[in-house]
Amino acid sequence: MALKKAIIGVLALLALGGLLAYQLRGRDAAVAADGALPKTLTIASIAYPYKGQQTYAGLTQTIIAQGWLKDRLAKKGVELVFFPVPTAVGGPLINEGFAGKRIDFASYGDFPAIIAASGGVPLKLVVPVGRGQNAYLIVRKGLAANSIADLKGKRIALHRGRPWELPFSKLLDANGLELSDFKILNINPPASRAALASGDIDAVFLLSDAILLEQKGAGRIIWSTKTAPADWKMRAELFARGDFVDRYPELTQIVADAYVRAAHWSSLPENRKAVIEEAARGDTPVSVVETDYDEPRVAWRDRFSPLFDDFMVRHYQSVADYTFAQGLVRRKVDVDALLDRRFATQALKNLGFDDYWQPTRVQTEAAPAITAVNGAPRS
Repeated sequence: MALKKAIIGVLALLALGGLLAYQLRGRDAAVAADGALPKTLTIASIAYPYKGQQTYAGLTQTIIAQGWLKDRLAKKGVELVFFPVPTAVGGPLINEGFAGKRIDFASYGDFPAIIAASGGVPLKLVVPVGRGQNAYLIVRKGLAANSIADLKGKRIALHRGRPWELPFSKLLDANGLELSDFKILNINPPASRAALASGDIDAVFLLSDAILLEQKGAGRIIWSTKTAPADWKMRAELFARGDFVDRYPELTQIVADAYVRAAHWSSLPENRKAVIEEAARGDTPVSVVETDYDEPRVAWRDRFSPLFDDFMVRHYQSVADYTFAQGLVRRKVDVDALLDRRFATQALKNLGFDDYWQPTRVQTEAAPAITAVNGAPRS
């Protein structure tokens, strides 16, 4: 019970803040006249500085490079605007943008999206993306720990309210542990990486930046979602404001077409090298991306699947059930209302990709009772 009590304070404030912002600021937001299209369409995404410019994560950068979406919208008199979101603030800033109607679409994670939806922000998931992203538990150099249980009483950095908090919560739950068993430090990834390297914390739960820390000799990865049930991974999809979708379905379809086009291009074997190099912009070496992607159970094509298949739907049902059961949100999210299947399905038809991706049906996996280390169960 201590786990959910510790988390609920932060997440309830985020959800309530998003709802109040939507109610107070949304009513004053400018809307186009009946029948008119908006002057701009804004897409938010995690972004990084690279050679004096912003480079965006995932399919958003591919869309920018291709230029197709910008051209299609320009023909309708709509300007395409990309809103860069630093990784240090991530989901909370995007939720504020949705609530205040300052953004129309966002490519971001499942956990903050569930928080926003639970708080009353009318989100729609319009294009799924792939099979999830891995998270890693890394301990500082020289620490004799091989499992999460070995870290009881230790200092662990965890950026609260971010997508990777959910797999961390599931890891604790599967091992009979609670947040109160550790000294949790709520600090963002850049600060937590520095703290681990300096030895000021004992462990940190991160995304692929944990691999970079290990390669630099600052720590050792003792667990990752690669060894967990596939459903434990965090996901990042294309979400949209529900009121925008309802008001401008034609524009929503154009955006969905662009993301499915980008997913198809990225999934082609001949573009794998370019996709990896694009993901390695900024301070992430190619070797880190390659190590993160090195997972035989996920085919390259499936990393970009835009299908609302059993695997994807079950994931969001699992997230909705888990966050509510653990008290991480106050209102259970209606997954059927959250998932808007129309646009990705139509995009596949529009682009002739109906049979390109095949649905993935994954049997429910039992959560490991004992933390796995380097792929092998601990005895």
